[in-house]
Formats: sequence, structure tokens, C-alpha cells
Amino acid sequence: MKFETDLDKIKLLGTKKKDENFSFRAYLKLLDIEFEVLDKLVYSLNEEVTKQIDCTKCANCCKSIKPELNKTEIEKFAKGLNISKSYLTKTYCVLSEDEKNKFNFNELPCPFLEDNKCSNYEFRPNDCESYPHLDKGDFVLKLLGVISNYSICPIVFNVFEKLKVELWNKNWKHSIKRY
Repeated sequence: MKFETDLDKIKLLGTKKKDENFSFRAYLKLLDIEFEVLDKLVYSLNEEVTKQIDCTKCANCCKSIKPELNKTEIEKFAKGLNISKSYLTKTYCVLSEDEKNKFNFNELPCPFLEDNKCSNYEFRPNDCESYPHLDKGDFVLKLLGVISNYSICPIVFNVFEKLKVELWNKNWKHSIKRY
């Protein structure tokens, strides 16, 4: 199966399908399905899609998203670069607006992105290592992040679209929880 990898098209569809994606989010939250079952389906779809998409041909996450780094990650990342943590934070970081005691890289694309690859890959922050976060469990609790990443990451885009086909377009509609 061919997956969509055209970033311009994915971004356009993210805007065009915004209401649809939020409707599907609401549907998933009301779906009478165990979280573990949904997580297994997402894991399976993620594995299928990830095998077909080469992140180093894209690296759009590194061009569009600033990861959050805690103090331990700052130390690890600085060690990998063979620089002091104070030099790393003064030169390449800003305090996070969202999380107290965390930092973000100060520019986009990531200052450590070289030829669509991380120049400090073995020491990358947890946010980068776990991106696009589709194998973390509790998928239904992370749907706002998924929708946010839908326009950025071909893997997220394709997994979410396949999930719509699997759950929305089949016979799952009758399985909505009634409150």
C-alpha cells in the first residue's frame, strides 16, 4: 500500500480535515473499546506505516517542533556534543513557556539537524527519541497531540487515516458508549 509522504499535501489536508479529525477524536473517546485494544491497533498500524516511511527523507518534526528538555536531558545532550550544559543552554536553548524547569531549542529547524539527521542522535532528548509518540499507550488520551502532529508527520497522518478506515468506516459505529 502506498502512503502519503508529500509534506505540502499533508499540511493542506491537515487544515482541510481539521473538523473531521476532531469529530473522529470525539468518536474515539466515546467508542466502546478497551484502551488496550485501541492501543494494539495503533501499534500495529504504526509499525506497518513506519516500515514504509524513511524519517531521514523527511525530518519535518525537526524542522517544525521544538522538543522539551529537562535538566537531565540537557546534561546528556551536552555530554554528547562534548560541551558544557551551560554553553548548550546559553547558546542553543530557551526556557520552555509550557513547562517549568524545562528548555526548548531556540530555533527551527533544530540547530542539530544535519542532512535530515540528528548530529547528536545517540544523546537526543526523550521527545525526539519517542516521536511520533504512537507506541506509548493510552492513545485516546493523547489525541490532541496526534491531531497536532497530523499535519507535520507522514507517519501520524497515515496511521490516523488508516485508523479512520478501520474504526469509522467499518461496523464500529454501533459500538459507541451510551451515557
